[in-house]
Amino acid sequence: NNNLNFSLYSTWSVNVRFLYRFPDKLLVLTVATTETDGFKRFIRSARHFNYTIKVLGRGEKWRGGDYMSMPGGGQKVRLLKSTLEEITEEDKVVLFIDSYDVVFASGPKELLKKFQQVGHKVVFSAENLIWPDRHLEDKHPHVREGKRFLGSGGFIGYAPNLKTMVADWTGKDNESDQLFYTKIYITPEKRKSINITLDSKCRLFQNLYGALDEVVLKFEDGRVRARNVMYDTLPVIVHGNGPTKINYLGNYIPQTWTFETGCTVCDEDQRLLSGLKSEYPLVVIGIFIQQPTPFVSVFFERLFNLKYPKDRLKLFIYNHEPHHEQHVHSFLEDHGTEYRGVKVIGPEEDMDSVTSRNLGFDTCRQDIDCEYFFSLDAEVVLKNTDTLRILIEQNRPIIAPMITRPGKLWTNFWGALSADGYYARSEDYVDIVQGRRVGVWNVPYISSVYLVKATVLRTDLAAEDVFHSEALDPDMAFCRNVRDQVRSRCFLSPLQGVFMFVTNRQEFGRMLSTENYKTNHLHNDLWQLFENPLDWEERYIHENYSRIMTEDIVETPCPDVYWFPIFTDIACKHLIEEMENYGQWSGDPNRRHSTCTIQGGYENVPTIDIHMNQIDFDKDWQKFLLDYVAPITEKMFPGYYTQALFDLAFVVRYKPDEQPSLRPHHDASTFTINIALNQVGTDFQGGGCRFLRYDCSITAPRKGWALLHPGRLTHYHEGLPTTEGVRYIAVSFVDP
Repeated sequence: NNNLNFSLYSTWSVNVRFLYRFPDKLLVLTVATTETDGFKRFIRSARHFNYTIKVLGRGEKWRGGDYMSMPGGGQKVRLLKSTLEEITEEDKVVLFIDSYDVVFASGPKELLKKFQQVGHKVVFSAENLIWPDRHLEDKHPHVREGKRFLGSGGFIGYAPNLKTMVADWTGKDNESDQLFYTKIYITPEKRKSINITLDSKCRLFQNLYGALDEVVLKFEDGRVRARNVMYDTLPVIVHGNGPTKINYLGNYIPQTWTFETGCTVCDEDQRLLSGLKSEYPLVVIGIFIQQPTPFVSVFFERLFNLKYPKDRLKLFIYNHEPHHEQHVHSFLEDHGTEYRGVKVIGPEEDMDSVTSRNLGFDTCRQDIDCEYFFSLDAEVVLKNTDTLRILIEQNRPIIAPMITRPGKLWTNFWGALSADGYYARSEDYVDIVQGRRVGVWNVPYISSVYLVKATVLRTDLAAEDVFHSEALDPDMAFCRNVRDQVRSRCFLSPLQGVFMFVTNRQEFGRMLSTENYKTNHLHNDLWQLFENPLDWEERYIHENYSRIMTEDIVETPCPDVYWFPIFTDIACKHLIEEMENYGQWSGDPNRRHSTCTIQGGYENVPTIDIHMNQIDFDKDWQKFLLDYVAPITEKMFPGYYTQALFDLAFVVRYKPDEQPSLRPHHDASTFTINIALNQVGTDFQGGGCRFLRYDCSITAPRKGWALLHPGRLTHYHEGLPTTEGVRYIAVSFVDP
């Protein structure tokens, strides 16, 4: 018995070695009537491992039905049957595999070796889920371990056995190949005569539908594999069948991205614009303002600053908010004529978001010169002025720059989908967001900002209503309509085969929060310090403020009086205009602030002012003091720490015929902040502050600069007369 077993083992070993050492014995057949992005990915992986591929049905109209809604695929069986009739070699091994959602993870030798080790003549991929007829479940043979249901998207076998298997096919092109193969498999006599089995432990084929939790990436020696953790196997072929897509794994397998090389395909097929002798591509930029949005005027500034010839840009502006009409009008009044063309859809047209986005696509489709449509929502803070050029040069059908929300893992893309088509976090999502993995990533969802090729709009996305869905928002509907065309089992439709990408190869920008944005003020962006602190800082904090902590730029014009930049010109302008718009200045020059009495008998003198709490700005002002003034205080007065509490914070107005000056006084504070909001010599004459104890005057206050000085005891001071114009200062009595 031992001798007999050894003899059988030796014969088997010889056959295995013979087969996998001669990969030319393997022929890969696939059906692809159109060269989609998925097909190109499949071919790239096949070439990486030197597979011999024969494509069936190229250029033929697909009549195999829609796998997403009903069974189909009989056209594939017909094409396979016809091709097998031409194969005469008895020892020829044929792999029949889908291509639009398949990648190879290893080469022909490993595939043939694993096939031979199974010990059957035909091996089908296996699945956990039965389809399309659940009533056949009990007829499937039970397996000791692994998956027990047949998947028709991939199988391998000797040519004669496959000929026998498909010999009885007489069905129509739109009949089910899955049901045809399943009925053969569940019939014991046919299963035995053809010698069929399933790859139950995913050693050859990994179907992803219903099995995403089983599969992880395995990085080893500069290459990447998909590892099935349930069976501890390394499948040779990965198939994103059913509604499951292969985007995530296809970004790595077989060697698309590794830790050693980074992205190996990011620079392939680029369309470089540098040194371009002809005109730049014409781009239609679709701008969408759908809700009250902070910093819209800044959004338009960044749009104008994009490094791209204005005469090669057309603007399609959809504005649904009356509040933002002034911002659109102001931008177009200043710069509209610099662009090749402008179309505006205003709130008076009462157009919904879905219609506007479809119309934006149409604007590009119908313009024979348009080569790209760049969709840009007003919530996007596009910091990189080269964004448009970068996206065009990547030369992808649809590509988005990765944008984030500060301090959060939110981005404008999804790494994966859940079983019901909603958000799921991919294994690599956090690493991509945090920049530990850099590349161009095929993803199932993008939003807010992306570039679409016009050729895609005119062909694959030629339908007029790609943003419409009864149940989904426009972005989700658009992405579903795009990705669902990358059908498994070769389903083709007028919308098919489009991949979406996101790039994090450069820093691009971030996303604004539109929550709690009120429009009841003149300059509503002033109230965004809590919701959008970075944007608030960029808009309102002086560009040299950050140097205070690292450089010696704080000046000391008088003893223990510190002078430093804090506000931008626009911050000063907005605060003045906000106060004048409110208009309720304290008009009684003899009134006294009831909260200003201090120890020692001194009392503040009255001013013409408006308090921060009168315009509902007191909470924002305290945060400003805490975030931007307190650090300076602690630097200038070592050992003193403030919580930036105040009883009084107000804007004072000085006018020659109203209140030109302020008599000597102490402030009801531990320290006082006095910020000049306009410029001496330009907006007013005179003014300034004199500290009596030191006989020291500051007569040329700088716009946007703050004076910080003790309030009690030592710094008795007065406001010098304003002789012409109007002077404004923002005063805060801190730590009363």
